[in-house]
Amino acid sequence: MTPQGSLACVGLGMMLGAHLSPRSRSHIEQADVVFALVSDPLVELWLQDMRPDTRSLQPYYAEGKKRTETYREMVEAMLVEVRAGRTVCGVFYGHPGVFALVPHRAIEGARAEGFEAVMEPGISAEDCLYADLGIDPGTYGCQHYEASQFMFYQRRIDPSAYLILWQIGIAGDRSLARFATGPDYRRLLVELLAPDYPLDHEVIAYEAATLPITTPRMEGMPLSGIIEADMRLQTTLVIPPARPMQRNQVMLDRLAQIDLEVAARNAPTAV
Repeated sequence: MTPQGSLACVGLGMMLGAHLSPRSRSHIEQADVVFALVSDPLVELWLQDMRPDTRSLQPYYAEGKKRTETYREMVEAMLVEVRAGRTVCGVFYGHPGVFALVPHRAIEGARAEGFEAVMEPGISAEDCLYADLGIDPGTYGCQHYEASQFMFYQRRIDPSAYLILWQIGIAGDRSLARFATGPDYRRLLVELLAPDYPLDHEVIAYEAATLPITTPRMEGMPLSGIIEADMRLQTTLVIPPARPMQRNQVMLDRLAQIDLEVAARNAPTAV
């Protein structure tokens, strides 16, 4: 017999009230217990107007406390209510599955214990980025990395495509306990990027708008300028292509040969 408790993790989108889907709203309104981790105090107040009993997950954060411990506590707080047989809704800003460990862990944990658990998508900062900056990821291709992970591991990047580095404000943080790093850390990041991108290559510091009365941050600067620039936790670094795409002539020739062979096989035979 399936246990009675259930969990839904839903996305509010990035902008207050404008990005909430009907399915996500339904989960929020019908849940027995609502938890929330949102991007702005005004967004939290707006959510509490819909559900005055909303429980904020924000107090689990603390300066110097490892984020892994914070996330574990958030997951457990939701699962306790699921185990008690309640219909639980976790509300997260943006998309609950994009750069959000807690919803994934909570859903995995609930399902492992036999409970029903679902995720409802939301409009993420990535979606807003494409719209605000006028980028079609299909034109040149798009590579996405979390900034610290990009620094910690050897990655093969393609400078003929867009390179998107998330959470640039904590680039290089190994402690998992800080909310910001500084210029010395970003200087190392610039050194890592310099073999593929000129120091004067134009990049963009991007932050999606979260309120209807605000505008997105789309601040252009040379690559070297990111060292001293104001980079916050929510800042994303967008690096446009630095060189043209190179044709793969060997592959094109092989494809042309296949086209000829397919045409020959499909050609009508003489009677």
